[in-house]
Amino acid sequence: MDYLPLFADLKNRPVLVVGGGEIAARKIELLRRAGARVLIAARDLGHELQALLEIDAIEWIAHHFDPVQLDGVFLVIAATDDNALNAQVFDAANARHKLVNVVDDQPKCSFIFPSIVDRSPLVVAISSSGTAPVLARLLREKIESLLPANLGQMAEVAGQWRDKVKQRYHSMSERRRFWERAFNGLFASQMSAGNVNEARRTLDRELENSSDNQGEITLVGAGPGDSGLLTLRGLQVMQLADVVLYDHLVSDEVLELVRRDADRICVGKRAGAHSVSQEETNAMLVELAQQGKRVVRLKGGDPFIFGRGGEELQAAKAAGIPFQVVPGITAAAGATAYAGIPLTHRDHAQSVLFVTGHLRSDSEGIDWPTLARARQTLAIYMGTLKAAEIAAGLIEHGRAASTPVAVIGCGTRQDQQVLTGTLDQLEALAVAAPTPALIVIGEVVNLHGQLAWFQHSAQQGARESAVVNLA
Repeated sequence: MDYLPLFADLKNRPVLVVGGGEIAARKIELLRRAGARVLIAARDLGHELQALLEIDAIEWIAHHFDPVQLDGVFLVIAATDDNALNAQVFDAANARHKLVNVVDDQPKCSFIFPSIVDRSPLVVAISSSGTAPVLARLLREKIESLLPANLGQMAEVAGQWRDKVKQRYHSMSERRRFWERAFNGLFASQMSAGNVNEARRTLDRELENSSDNQGEITLVGAGPGDSGLLTLRGLQVMQLADVVLYDHLVSDEVLELVRRDADRICVGKRAGAHSVSQEETNAMLVELAQQGKRVVRLKGGDPFIFGRGGEELQAAKAAGIPFQVVPGITAAAGATAYAGIPLTHRDHAQSVLFVTGHLRSDSEGIDWPTLARARQTLAIYMGTLKAAEIAAGLIEHGRAASTPVAVIGCGTRQDQQVLTGTLDQLEALAVAAPTPALIVIGEVVNLHGQLAWFQHSAQQGARESAVVNLA
């Protein structure tokens, strides 16, 4: 280990910065965030530091460096483009046993600035010991994406309960187990959802009755298939799950992101071959949560768009199970974007309708006159089996048989296929398309030939999109 990681309390402590340019300003920003009293020795100050000087946020103590300026300071930073001056600052600081950092000159550093993930009071620091700062920055960006923004607030609330927990649990191991449950359970989920008051009540309740281990249900939209379209919040929740119930529409690459030791249960439904009924799924969600488990219900697309997510949460509500929802990119938005088909366009469509082609047996008749209106886009989910009926109904109620249509199979995935033609050819297109498939009807389909960026990127061998035109 080349450097010992330390977190220094700089509040109101004097820190000398030699230099007044942009590099110095970047370091001073960090020092001010830590509450340091910043002293500057520099011939000139840049615009940013001049603005700080005018509001008394920094102190400009000298135009030139003098070793005597090191007396009484806590840290020293040399941030000039004068190598000789930087070396002088380094030597003088070492002679006085002061920690010193010469920016971008690792051999002349007795301390270094790490890449920082700031979730104050929680702070994560990453360092390559000065050998590969770009790599450290990239690692910081990855960690940033995994840590919820409200993690600091969670730490603050937990800090307010430390004394209560110590009074309730006398051994270190008992306290550790309590906080492990809290940070992996309902308290953490409520904090992430912004329900701070409810999270506080959860801590009190768990202190009063440690045997009460309440589970929860989280609906997560997995998006249309490409794992890169999964939301950050969705990934975080999936990494905390005890058990995941998922649909057939969830792609394998998204499932690979589920926590490794989580139980996975497929409750997917396919037309004509339901493996698990909706009522059974609802009951399973409730039962698992009542066992104290963190249950993730992973759904393709968005859980509230033709995903029966509302029905599942109604069951959770009736059973008194806490729940939350993580939206996802719905197929109509994701698949059409990857196919280069804008859902609306000033020249072609001023509105878009999301329609399901799979209705309950007792549902009322379809409003064909509304669906057949011109200058609008229809995005039809689960419609391939009824493609002939859909085409006939639209044509009968006034939509031209020559209206452009597309069937997007496996949208956003490596095997995406976009089949285009006209409304009177919809049945043949639907038969030829792989599933899951989305039907798009409207003049915007004509833009596919110009905007189909995803199939072009596949020429690099990473992904492939087939185009079949029956017109």
